[in-house]
Amino acid sequence: MTIDDPLSLWDYRRRVQEQYRRVRATGVGDSSWRRWRSDRDHLFATHTQSPIEIERRGNDAGLPFFPYDPAWRIEAIVAPVEPVPMPAAHSADGATPLIRFASVSFPPPFGSETLELSLYWTDVYGGGVFLPFRDGTNGDETYGGGRYLLDSIKGADLGSADDRVVLDFNFAYHPSCVYSDRWSCPLAPPENQLAAAVRAGERLA
Repeated sequence: MTIDDPLSLWDYRRRVQEQYRRVRATGVGDSSWRRWRSDRDHLFATHTQSPIEIERRGNDAGLPFFPYDPAWRIEAIVAPVEPVPMPAAHSADGATPLIRFASVSFPPPFGSETLELSLYWTDVYGGGVFLPFRDGTNGDETYGGGRYLLDSIKGADLGSADDRVVLDFNFAYHPSCVYSDRWSCPLAPPENQLAAAVRAGERLA
C-alpha cells in the first residue's frame, strides 16, 4: 500500500517496538501479556496507522484472543540450516522475499512428538527475523493464511539467549490484511504448518 504519512508510520512502529521492549523487560507471562494486549488494543483503536478501518475503530471490547495458556510459552532450540530462498505469497498481489536460515524445535504442550518450525530472514533492506506459522485453528478460529509470532523488522521479538529463542504463542497475532483489504500481507509458508490446534494468541471474533 502507499505510505501516505511516513512520520505517522514511524511513530506507529516505534510504539510497537516499545510494547515488545516492555514484555522483554518484565518477562513473558500472563501479566505482561495483558499489558501488551491493552497497549495493542489502544494503538489499534486510536492511531492513524491502525490497520483497522476508521469506522471500525474504538471497539471497547478490544481484539479477540484465546485465554492465556502458559503451556504455549516455550523456549525453543534454534538450529542453523543451509539457507534456502523461499518467497512468501501474499494475501493479494505481491510476494515477500524470504530466506529460510534456521529451524526451531520444541516439545509440544500436549502429546509427545517434537514440533519444528522454520525461521526466515526477510531479504529486504536491513532484513529481519520472521516467524509466521499455520496450525489446526486456521480457517475456522483463526485466519486461514496463518498468524505471526516473530517479526523483528517491526520489533515483534520476545527475546533469545545462546541457542534458544522465546516462543510464546499467546502473543501470536493476525497480519494486517485480516482487518482490511487495503493490505497485502505475506502468508505463512505451508511448510510452517503445525498439526496441533494452537488455541493461544489472537483469534477471529
